[in-house]
Amino acid sequence: MNKRTIDFLEDLEVELKEAILPYWMTKMVDYDHGGFYGQIDGYDHLQPLSPKGSVLNARILWTFSASYNQYKDPEYLRIADRAFQYCNRYFINWKNEGVYWMLDYAGNPIETKNQIYALGFMIYGLSEYYMATRNQNALDSSRMLFESIEKHSYDPEKNGYFEAFDEDWQLLEDLRLSDKDANAIKTMNTHLHILEGYTNLYRIWKNKKLQRQLKNLVRIFMEKIVNPKTWHFRLFFDMDWRSRDDEISFGHDIEGSWLILEAAEIGGDQDLIDKARKLAIDMTNAVMNRGFDKDGGLYYEIKPGGVLDTDKHWWPQAEAMVGLINAYQINDNQVYLRQASNVWQFIKEKIMDKTGGEWYFRVDRKGVPYREEDKAGIWKCPYHNSRACIEIIKRLG
Repeated sequence: MNKRTIDFLEDLEVELKEAILPYWMTKMVDYDHGGFYGQIDGYDHLQPLSPKGSVLNARILWTFSASYNQYKDPEYLRIADRAFQYCNRYFINWKNEGVYWMLDYAGNPIETKNQIYALGFMIYGLSEYYMATRNQNALDSSRMLFESIEKHSYDPEKNGYFEAFDEDWQLLEDLRLSDKDANAIKTMNTHLHILEGYTNLYRIWKNKKLQRQLKNLVRIFMEKIVNPKTWHFRLFFDMDWRSRDDEISFGHDIEGSWLILEAAEIGGDQDLIDKARKLAIDMTNAVMNRGFDKDGGLYYEIKPGGVLDTDKHWWPQAEAMVGLINAYQINDNQVYLRQASNVWQFIKEKIMDKTGGEWYFRVDRKGVPYREEDKAGIWKCPYHNSRACIEIIKRLG
């Protein structure tokens, strides 16, 4: 291992243990109302009465469970325990076997819809927590949510998963994950994070139905979601898997390149593994060809109509490093390793907030942060950047 790689790994560990995790441990724990606060704005002002999102809390659960699994630090386990207890008590809808989308600051449900994206993330967090603790309740909750997704969301006729339901599992008219998304019945994003949750759950629960559906998800990506002409993801679909857009999300492409391969490997089908390895290189090369700026940062997306969005959000930078390292491990091409190092330099120079802590949500092409975006919130979480640090340390360390 050369000095540059050693320095890279040391940087990542310092950032994780001395910056990212302490930020969430010291600034986001809600000692007044339980769990974690819902928001710190872009000017580092705590908003203690903000709503609490299920996705953020599931991601906190995953982050500190994974950090404990990596380092065995009891302080990480303490935060993971807190996150599990809050999620299991307040976010999981035990009556209807789902997950509340949003709670108020005191833990009362205010948006009760079952967004399948959130169920996928809750499985991801719960299964990681089970690895840390062997808490049977965490495994039971994970399995219950898996069965709910399969019962209510899976489409046995056309394949894939529907987006969103009300509390009683009736399909919603407004299926959108966020205001920026198309109102589509099937989306890449939700399938990606079901895949992620199912992959982690299968590590700890060798269930044949789960394995079958995990392999099916890998095939869905290969056959329905990845565009074989461009090697980018298609993002939004109708019931029959007809694509509804020409948008390109560089961050999701590079994230998906390694998550699909990981899922194939955990699923244990050698044919799928071989196809996923080739796919990972094709997808990574597609992002390399169009996605990176000269400063090392990854552009956000190409909007409908071909307009390049040159802003650089925090999470695609984190996922880019993992996807590039994954490609490097497949074919030993140093180009990927050098690009990952370039992305890290960009993160250090432009994305990290050296004063307030954590990472800026996004910066413009000149590196100026958008201060109106949250430092912590419904969508701004510790999981992408902490996972990148942990994943790369595992892979190269």
